[in-house]
Amino acid sequence: MNREVAHSPSVFHKTSMTRCSHDFHVNCNNCRLSSICLPLALDINEIDQLDRIIQRSRPLQKGDHLYRQDEEFRSVYAVRSGSVKGYSITDNGQEQVTGFYFPGEVLGMDGIAKNHHASSARALETSSVCEIPFDQFGELSQRLPNLQRHFFQLMSQEIAADQQMLMQLSKNTADQRVATLLLSISARHRRRKLSAANFRLPMSRTDIGNYLGLTVETVSRVFSRFQKLGVLGVDNKEIAIVDPEGLQTMANGTDIN
Repeated sequence: MNREVAHSPSVFHKTSMTRCSHDFHVNCNNCRLSSICLPLALDINEIDQLDRIIQRSRPLQKGDHLYRQDEEFRSVYAVRSGSVKGYSITDNGQEQVTGFYFPGEVLGMDGIAKNHHASSARALETSSVCEIPFDQFGELSQRLPNLQRHFFQLMSQEIAADQQMLMQLSKNTADQRVATLLLSISARHRRRKLSAANFRLPMSRTDIGNYLGLTVETVSRVFSRFQKLGVLGVDNKEIAIVDPEGLQTMANGTDIN
């Protein structure tokens, strides 16, 4: 395994990929996320039909809400740039983080069942989204079976991710939880053809702890321990995965020798 010195500035090299633009004039045909977003299984004509119902507005600023818990469900959303945090407010008024969404990922599906959103969504940084009115989307899906099938696959993936998170919170150690989250973010960057080894975490340590069921102090200790083991390079929110195999070993619950 590669055990470079984790605190070396060289591990935080910049990727040559250009970050997704916040330009709200982009369309599905020229968006670089089309290969992982809803148009994945569509041909050019079908993409044009989808593009005609999509609404795009100016970027959300950090802290802006995309929708709020209990609001009427009208649309699903695809993140085009930036990142969004999903969260709900518990019966005792506490915030519970339910997920983090990155470019190419779809959110808002929690409102389908009861026509009201079960959670809220707030921008973690300057972000842009594509809004897809669900009534029009449903009508279009009936004409485009590939679109409907792909949407069902996205819903299935979200259910599977929720189940995996529940399993993590009930059985896994703090090290396993943090390692699994970092590997998930790494894989999502890879899907967007960005660096899987070097990335910035848009969420706070507090949000990470809330999501994983850990205190912020525990999250900080895990990051420090991974850095001392030579698995990670950590510079505030900048993360460098120095030893991917070692991080996977930690996620599996096995100590590094």
